[in-house]
Amino acid sequence: MPESQDNFQGWVTEPASLSAGAQQTQEKESITIELMRHEKEVGVPSKELGSGNVTTDLKEQSTSEIRKDYVYRSTGRPEKTDMIKSLVTDQDASGNCELYLPVSSNCSAVESSEDSEEDMYRDAEEIEREKILLCVTSSSECKLSVAPEMDIMEYCRKEWRGNTPVAKRMRKGYEAVAQKFASIRRVRGDNYCALRATLFQALSQATQLPSWLQSEDFTMLPENLLSKYDWIKQWQLKQKLGRKTGEISDEIKEYLILLRKKWKNISEIKGPTEKQEACDKLFKNEEEEYSLYEALKFLMLNTAIELYNDDKNGRRVPVFSWLLFARDTSSNPCQLMRNHLNHIGHSGGLEQVEMFLLAYALQYTIQVYRLYKYSTDEFITLYPNDPEEDWPVVTLITEDDRHYNIPVRMCQETML
Repeated sequence: MPESQDNFQGWVTEPASLSAGAQQTQEKESITIELMRHEKEVGVPSKELGSGNVTTDLKEQSTSEIRKDYVYRSTGRPEKTDMIKSLVTDQDASGNCELYLPVSSNCSAVESSEDSEEDMYRDAEEIEREKILLCVTSSSECKLSVAPEMDIMEYCRKEWRGNTPVAKRMRKGYEAVAQKFASIRRVRGDNYCALRATLFQALSQATQLPSWLQSEDFTMLPENLLSKYDWIKQWQLKQKLGRKTGEISDEIKEYLILLRKKWKNISEIKGPTEKQEACDKLFKNEEEEYSLYEALKFLMLNTAIELYNDDKNGRRVPVFSWLLFARDTSSNPCQLMRNHLNHIGHSGGLEQVEMFLLAYALQYTIQVYRLYKYSTDEFITLYPNDPEEDWPVVTLITEDDRHYNIPVRMCQETML
């Protein structure tokens, strides 16, 4: 993708090798080479609120049954099978990331049956049309981003009725999760689902304001970054384009202030019932909810810039940082912003390597039950895989590494 040198401010070339020594350079190169060789694992389309049933299982439901269900589709992209090797996409996936083709152009990866034909990605217009179709009840129910909890095995039986190997593996996966958690809350799949599920879990269990939110310079972050990196003027906020620099800075600052305010207010609530009610109320307020996601995306950009600069200056960085900038579409923070972060919530969701970035931005460990990986070492995956001991942990569930739901009500024996 052609870029001017001014926009990149010296970030046009591929990342240089670490100056710390030849050994670390060799390690980086060997990891990247092997990553590029790994074959891509094809994902499967999903249906009700982001479930991932394959074609053979969907055939067991009639077309009318499927159409009656909420159609919250999954949002990310197919990933590779190995946890570390899965983080750099191949040439085809890189093309999708860079060009962000329309919905109709992105369906070739998965063949769908007549009864379950769905697009992997949806644009904002399609999402709005679906919202209107789903508004058959009250407006508050229509805006619900995180559905009420239901028994996790009841949900499993509803979603995975077939006898295919995939269905059997999913049921086994849910049975394993049910040993730890009693219920599940389904998450709306509108390309923000990874951010939504992670933030909802973090706020639901928050007992104090994180140290990074307490920093005096926290709300000055947009102004400080824009003074150093002119290309951040191209940041896109909630589908609004053509802002002036001052407007971008002021709006992002408002989002960061809102994030700190909501986190502080909810963390100060002592009763678990009251805390949960406050979270539910927040995630029914679309204006505030989506403003918080924009704040998280900007924090991810800030973290990416810090990691990139640390690597360039010879300081040690986590392995995922190498992988993040090894992609053709994000060889530097400017490309990451333009080709990935700007599109999250609009035409794409978070890729796996960006789950690591989110974890580092929040200083939270994100634990994910990857159900399609049941009976493998990757069934329970941590982002990052070597977290700091004092980082809080949030837990999510995914059937396909694209859409995420929330397990709740930890079993009593697990708590003990």
